[in-house]
Amino acid sequence: MTIPGPVESAEPVVRTACGAVRGRSEGGSAVFRGIPFAQPPVGAARFAAPRRARPWDGIRDAYAFGPPPPQDAGAAGAAGPPDVPDGDDWLTLNVWTPAPDPAARRPVMVWIHGGSYKFGHSGSPAYDAHRIAADGDLVVVTLNYRVGMEGFAHIEGAPANRGLLDQVAALVWVQENIAAFGGDPDRVTVFGESAGAGSVAALLAMDRAQGLFRRAVAQSVPGTFFSAGLARDLGAALAAELGLDPTVTDLSDVAPDQLVKAGQALAPKMPGNVARWGRAAPTVTPYAPVVDGEILPVTPWRALASGAARDIDLLVGHNRDETRLFSALAGRLGEIDEERAGAALRLYAPGGEAAYRAAFPQESADDLYERLQTDWLFAMPSLHLAEAHLAGGGRAHVYELTWPAPARGGALGACHALDIPLLFGTFRAGLALLQFEGAEPSPEALALSSRFRSSWTAFARTGDPGWPAYDTDRRLVQILDAEPTVAPYPRETSRRLWEGYEFAPLPLLDPEA
Repeated sequence: MTIPGPVESAEPVVRTACGAVRGRSEGGSAVFRGIPFAQPPVGAARFAAPRRARPWDGIRDAYAFGPPPPQDAGAAGAAGPPDVPDGDDWLTLNVWTPAPDPAARRPVMVWIHGGSYKFGHSGSPAYDAHRIAADGDLVVVTLNYRVGMEGFAHIEGAPANRGLLDQVAALVWVQENIAAFGGDPDRVTVFGESAGAGSVAALLAMDRAQGLFRRAVAQSVPGTFFSAGLARDLGAALAAELGLDPTVTDLSDVAPDQLVKAGQALAPKMPGNVARWGRAAPTVTPYAPVVDGEILPVTPWRALASGAARDIDLLVGHNRDETRLFSALAGRLGEIDEERAGAALRLYAPGGEAAYRAAFPQESADDLYERLQTDWLFAMPSLHLAEAHLAGGGRAHVYELTWPAPARGGALGACHALDIPLLFGTFRAGLALLQFEGAEPSPEALALSSRFRSSWTAFARTGDPGWPAYDTDRRLVQILDAEPTVAPYPRETSRRLWEGYEFAPLPLLDPEA
């Protein structure tokens, strides 16, 4: 489809397939916010696959972010949505572009936010993309997708993985419209962190997403994908919090905030149900992509190993001390005792508790717990995604962030989500307020932030972030620190412990427990 170019206006105006949108000129970029890529998923469309946005007449002002999907408050409230309009037009996206010139054909980066599949919003100040667009001379798109029960709970009569289908719909919009904003639809890179990285991994495995992007960046890939049985049981437990059955008929008329409350009521009960829900129970997150055999046919690791995405360049990595953030938010940083560490080792460690203790004999209970949690939840899933991609004939670049957050004298380490302010340069928003304690970023932080953007945008432009591709002989990765270096993968002991481990869909263990 050929989209006409920009309309003459004091403010930038672009015609999309559904109608014209007027953005704002900000800091040398044109910014368009709150553009619908699908109809509001309410009424007859609730719990359905996304439907194409309706056309409009005239010029639509694209000044404000669209309303966030119904969601939890976020991690300690820090990642919650900003002051945005009310409404149910949740499925919108935003575009930052140096200039909406159809002849420019700039690379495009499409950001998928994280948030445990239960919170997050593309309008968060943490995801202000103007620095990435300006520094990289490219177009950046950020998008909303349904989270929580609306987007990921198993509901009979509704498709699975509705949040992932929303992401696919946004990528279809990009293919059809981004040229008018100065972007090249043949050079689209999806990038995301945490649940956003899990979404990127899922998109790599989905037939519906084929041909919609050329490159992928996955920052801290979580290994939590649900089996159909586990998703069905958790869906029933969520609906039971409302005294209902998990069906479209029962839930369609329930107010969205009530569904959010059902998730909030179930989450603290999950850790007591390890016998039933296994490794999913301590995560206190009843949502994840579901390997349903149709929308998501197999796990990303299995799909990539079979060559499903061999033509897509992959950049993947993680932070050294991912789960220190969660311990800090729970008030347990540095306070994990032997009992808690032992329980985690028995539940998660491949080869059992003894193998991990033998591999790290000098570590305290607290350090061993943090290492194991980082390994099972983010580090090994990320590394295994790269190795699966290689096995399937693809090419991958790997990194580890080791630069510690300055907060609490460095006690948080290179914790989860630290890569977000470093990449976006947003040091006074979201969790960066905790990681940087509200202080001005140091010259060292600013230099590393610039390094992040230059590497990520180079990858989007050429497929090469500036360091060697990963292989299973040298295992070279980029270590992102005050002085970035290229070195063999630093978690070699952990890698060996997890060698041969399959990140299979998390099962329902005992439905009677």
